[in-house]
Amino acid sequence: MPAKAPAVRTRQPKTPAASNKPATKAKPLGLADYLQKILTTRVYDVAIESELVRANNLSRRLGHEVYIKREDTQPVFSFKLRGAYNKMAQLSPKALAKGVICASAGNHAQGVALGARRLGCKATIVMPVTTPQVKVDAVAAFGGDNVQIVLHGESYSDAALHARALEQKKGMTFVHPFDDPDVIAGQGTVAMEILRQHSGPIDAIFVAIGGGGLISGVAAYIKAVRPEIKVIGVQTDDSDAMARSAKAGKRVTLADVGLFADGTAVKLVGEETLRLVRKHVDDFVIVNTDAVCAAIKDIYQDTRSIVEPSGAMGVAAMKQYAARHGGQGKTYIAINCGANMNFDRLRFVAERAEVGEEREALFAVTIPEERGSFKRFCAMIGPRSVTEFNYRISDERQAHVFVGLSTQRKGESRQIARDFEAQGFATVDLTHDELAKTHVRHMVGGRSSLADGERLFSFEFPERPGALMKFLSTLPPGWNISLFHYRNQGADYGRILMGLQVPPADARRVTKVLDGMGYRYTDESRNPVYRLFLR
Repeated sequence: MPAKAPAVRTRQPKTPAASNKPATKAKPLGLADYLQKILTTRVYDVAIESELVRANNLSRRLGHEVYIKREDTQPVFSFKLRGAYNKMAQLSPKALAKGVICASAGNHAQGVALGARRLGCKATIVMPVTTPQVKVDAVAAFGGDNVQIVLHGESYSDAALHARALEQKKGMTFVHPFDDPDVIAGQGTVAMEILRQHSGPIDAIFVAIGGGGLISGVAAYIKAVRPEIKVIGVQTDDSDAMARSAKAGKRVTLADVGLFADGTAVKLVGEETLRLVRKHVDDFVIVNTDAVCAAIKDIYQDTRSIVEPSGAMGVAAMKQYAARHGGQGKTYIAINCGANMNFDRLRFVAERAEVGEEREALFAVTIPEERGSFKRFCAMIGPRSVTEFNYRISDERQAHVFVGLSTQRKGESRQIARDFEAQGFATVDLTHDELAKTHVRHMVGGRSSLADGERLFSFEFPERPGALMKFLSTLPPGWNISLFHYRNQGADYGRILMGLQVPPADARRVTKVLDGMGYRYTDESRNPVYRLFLR
């Protein structure tokens, strides 16, 4: 009987998981990879192909062909649902069953909420406490019973840290608003549509940047298909994390961010978005609040739509870029990325839009405190429309007047100030003074010990050029103006509040004189507000 053969032991090779060597980092995605991902997205389950419309007024003013990509017309009123839904649509049924979580200032949250409802999964949305109520309400409406909203922190970055903690605790999938290839690919479909809708030459596309998801997707597609087109990133001067990071070559964390353009208020940009921006974005334009307000008005005049500040950043940057580079006949496209505007913010926008376009100039002017000097100063203003006039008697020798004037071109305020100075009126140009624009213009006035015998009247008069000067010309020359407030509100009728010191001899004929002026007026001398704050 032959001897039993010894058992043979086969040696199993070590698997990579058993190795002590660190795992190899995945190779970064190239343009071809992103192009494939963009072409195979699932965004149109929820998104529409938004219009690319010619901005006729802007085109005439700038001397270029200006187009606006209307992402504000999406079901959630911004582009964000593209990336959010594309990411969620890639998840396995098991991952969807555990639910998703995100952090957002509002627009991304609405996309996740709509996606959760469409896919039938649960979503937790962490939003900064500074998020406009219109966006919070919209998230609740889009998500319905599928969504739980958590308000936490002052900015997106604060909300994101809290969302990450909840992700680990509950095992949900985090849907990043920008730093994820699937999200970036979803946003890249905006550029795919632009090139399909405009096959002719395009010189530059202007894209607002928060964390960088939109511009990364747009730049990846554009540079893969039409690399000659410039992609210009846009940030506000108080939320410019991407511009600083690109310059530094690494991610830079901002200590704080501005909240006016809340949709782009990001303290720290993404790793992947910074990589793509550094490789494929041609330039940056930094805009301020006034420029964004002016752009909101520009978009309204061309489209009759009101957009949120972040949605108007592309147009604001385009105007600066066109002014800096000059020329004519270029084709510029701005992506209007959102319209989730808090209605109450419109008051601020309307007030700052004229200054942002430099169609209004603001001044502090010192005039002699003597009879007739106020009228002489107004006469010097000439045919210019007065947008604001604030004055309160406070000194026996000098009067300080806060005045706003309409202008025709940028930089005109400097020449107006020189003209006032030449006529002996000491003048400070406040057109670019933030304190003056935000606060001081509303605070001129108060009580005065020199307002003896003052009577207070409010007037209404037809709002047209020269109407204010005509109004002042009807006053008897011996009557002293001790208080004056006027602000052009854009209505058909202007309103003036005026304090008058009338000589004793004229006291009985005040009513007769005012009736003869032909303006509707009210005697406010017994108004409790006047007695509390001005008397």
